[in-house]
Amino acid sequence: MDLRPLHDRVMVKRLDEGEQVQGGIIIPDTAKEKPQQALVKAVGNGKLLETGERVALDVKAGDRILFGKYSGAEIKIEGEEYLILKEDEILGVLE
Repeated sequence: MDLRPLHDRVMVKRLDEGEQVQGGIIIPDTAKEKPQQALVKAVGNGKLLETGERVALDVKAGDRILFGKYSGAEIKIEGEEYLILKEDEILGVLE
């Protein structure tokens, strides 16, 4: 199943940061913070202005992004977890 976000929304998949070891202590999965980096999977058509014009998004599928800790809405499609967020919630694109 494919999903295309509407308007200025972006669908992303969080990137795993791997095993976090601090001072020789292994942090269990339940205590780990969720990563704030993601790979863009799909983008909407752009924001619709009051004039009827559509403004294209600055990100595209395949971009690596940073986003805020509590941004977006989590969804699950065919067993995979994704996040849908507005373009305004994206902090930057990693190049």
